[in-house]
Amino acid sequence: MIPALLDCDTGHDDAMAILMAGRRLDLRGVTTVFGNATVADTTANTCRILELAGLAHVPVAAGAAAPLEGTFVHESGVHGMTGMDGHDLPPPAGGAIDESAVDFIARNIDATRGLHLVATGPLTNIARVLTSFPGTRAALAGISIMGGSTGQGNATPVAEYNIQADPEAADIVFNSGVPIRMVGLNVTRQVAATPERRHCLRSLGNRTGQVVADLLDFFSDRLEERYGLAGASMHDPLAVAALCDPDMLRFEAMEVSIEREGAHTRGMTVCDLRHLCPLTLRRQREPLGCPNAEVAVAVDAGLFWERFIEVVVACP
Repeated sequence: MIPALLDCDTGHDDAMAILMAGRRLDLRGVTTVFGNATVADTTANTCRILELAGLAHVPVAAGAAAPLEGTFVHESGVHGMTGMDGHDLPPPAGGAIDESAVDFIARNIDATRGLHLVATGPLTNIARVLTSFPGTRAALAGISIMGGSTGQGNATPVAEYNIQADPEAADIVFNSGVPIRMVGLNVTRQVAATPERRHCLRSLGNRTGQVVADLLDFFSDRLEERYGLAGASMHDPLAVAALCDPDMLRFEAMEVSIEREGAHTRGMTVCDLRHLCPLTLRRQREPLGCPNAEVAVAVDAGLFWERFIEVVVACP
């Protein structure tokens, strides 16, 4: 299995990413960040899901409570007050370790050859690692990011939430030189937790399947109210799949720039679609820019659900 750390702002889809990472990657730890809720709540949510899935041995380190610049205000419209409303899981028995997320990530990069990061929240923690510990840029095997879009946004008409929450951090990460895979709204919205999928999860007969179905019911209802979607988008577990199930997604190499100043476009991932090319040609297209990421452009939704059901079945 691929060794990895998961950095997340645990809400509903982050919870699904934790389940998938815990079963399909060599998950060395989970770090938390503000986003779908306060960092205190995202940390508690992370511990709840790990304990639910029989993964309480996985260490959790709490991270940034706010973006690199500005402040954070929790907006409960999509994920609820706790960031993971929909099933009243008990308080976690455990908690975060006594080490910051930044130090924990840097230490694990130094200690683990071939380590990947999976990022499913604002990129604040990772940007701080890359700036405070510059040696991590060469040591990291890669970063798989759920964030951005080649087109439509959700936080704004053109900006996806994770990037829009801290564009300065995203700019640091995308310009770090670390190999990046970006899994954005253009593909994640193609993988929906429809009523039929939720019924299937509930009928598995284990506790995790019931909890996952309840969480996805809440998430689906909120996304239908806000965006008219017919089922919750499985955003974050697809960033895990980009590592452990690369046959599920198709990627194209392109230059991705982060808009930090636009009055209407702050947080937009500006994806240069003019010269899609293999990564081996990245240095031959200087006049049009240099690709800095592999960007997901297609997904096999049926295959995702096959693999995700297998993950939930393997849980208690």
